[in-house]
Order: sequence, then structure tokens, then C-alpha cells
Amino acid sequence: MNPMPPPADGDGDGAVAARLTGRTVTAVRKLSGSLAEAVLDDGRVVVVKRTPGPRAARAEAAGLRWLAAAGTVRVPAVHGHEAGRLVVDRVPRGGPEREAAVRFGRELAGLHAAGAPAFGAPPPGGPVEAFIGLAPMRNVTGGDWPAWYAEHRVLPYLRRAVDDGVVGAGEAGVVERVCERLPELSGPAEPPARLHGDLWNGNVLWGADGQVRLIDPAAHGGHRETDLAMLALFGCPCLRAVLDGYRQAAPLAGGWEERVGVHQLFPLLVHAVLFGRGYAEQALAVARAAAAG
Repeated sequence: MNPMPPPADGDGDGAVAARLTGRTVTAVRKLSGSLAEAVLDDGRVVVVKRTPGPRAARAEAAGLRWLAAAGTVRVPAVHGHEAGRLVVDRVPRGGPEREAAVRFGRELAGLHAAGAPAFGAPPPGGPVEAFIGLAPMRNVTGGDWPAWYAEHRVLPYLRRAVDDGVVGAGEAGVVERVCERLPELSGPAEPPARLHGDLWNGNVLWGADGQVRLIDPAAHGGHRETDLAMLALFGCPCLRAVLDGYRQAAPLAGGWEERVGVHQLFPLLVHAVLFGRGYAEQALAVARAAAAG
């Protein structure tokens, strides 16, 4: 797409990028309805992302900074947020390779080990009423992962899915039974990990420099197996290599592979509410398998 001149109004993507970077914007390229690239006068390119609102932009900026503060996994540099827009450095794209995947796995283990004050803890400066993608996500804290995960992740979206007619009232019981059994299904107790929180393949950028960077976090304190389950949910390239690297740095508790479905319940229910019955059926299938285990 040909470059467009930056908008003349003070609220356009180019104007926001100029204010937050302190540079003159020489061109703006629209990438999608929510993304644009702004070319700065020093040759750098930044991405301007339109979020659902100022709170979402604040949550995402706080999440990226919290991940970066761990000094492990890389994220694009954050220039700031304004008027519901977030401005970050562009990441030149490369392709997935085993060496980068193993390194990413080790870095992800380091991110998780950086920890969080509690399950559900928001990043410093991040709002309690946050987001996972376009969906609301409440960062209310708790000290016990099974109870917290049921109360503040799975059950709110199960109720919403039932209210929306995506999950039948008679079908909800299997998910509720899994929530009741979470203390026995969730494996050994783990300390709160520092999670990306929405770690599907689309939020994993394989850079041209051979490094992986993460974008669009729904960061909070959680169970480290949740991020790994999200990587598996929609298919991450070189996933086996990522897991190899992770376990080199931080071995996983026995039976973690059997717990993947438990950790996928929340994102599947979120997708069911946002995108319909197909994801509801996946969530119910995962719940039935977990309940039968």
C-alpha cells in the first residue's frame, strides 16, 4: 500500500505517533481497521494500534512493560498510549526456526519465574477491569489458583455463554463439575507466574533477527501452564522445540499434558462468547474429557 500523508487533525494516528515518540511523522500506512504504521523522520517505523478504549490501551501498555521488566522475553518497545491508541516499535518479521523456538521456550520460563504478587494480579499501573483481546477480563486477586480460576475466569464466561444462548443451560453442568474438581485436576500447587495471558500463535512474532517477541498481552498473575496451553490451542510453529527449551529451564510438574484442556477452558469460552457455537462445542468437549479423567 502506498504511504499516505499523516492526518492533519490532532487526533489521527500520525499525530498520536508524533506526540508519543517526539518525532515528526513523514507517512502513515493503514494496515487494517485497527492498525497503522507511522514512518518517523529518523527512518524508524512504529505501529499505532487502536484499542477498544483508553482503559484497554492502558492495560496493554502496562502489560507489555511488565513483561519487559522481567528481562527475559522480548516485546516491542512501548512509546505510550493516548486516546485509546497504543504506539510501539514495529518488529521486522522473519520465520520460525528451531533455534529461536528453543530460546523462546527458555525465555518464557524465565518470564513465568519472574512471578506476580497473586493470582489475578494486574501489571503495575494496569487496570483491574482489563481485556483479553476484545473481551473484558477482571484482574481480581486470589491466593488459591483452582478457586480463583473457577470464580474469575471460567464461570463468568460460562454464565455469559448461557445467557447468550451459545451454551445450553443443560450443557453448562459439565463445566461446573470441572470447576468443582479443579483442586484435584490442577496438579501440584504452583506460585503465581507472570503470564502473557493471551499467548496464542498470532501474538508470537518471529523476528527477522532470529528473536521472538510477544505482543497484545492480557498480562496478569496466573498458572504458568495456562500460557503453554494457549500456545497449543491454535497451533504454534515449532511448539515441540518451544517446550523443549522451556523444560530445559524449568521442568514442568508431572501430568501437565493431561491438564492442558483445563487451562484451555477459559480462552475457549471467551471465543464462544465472541465468535459462536463452534468454540462452545470445543469447550464442552474439553470439559467432558477433563471430567472423565
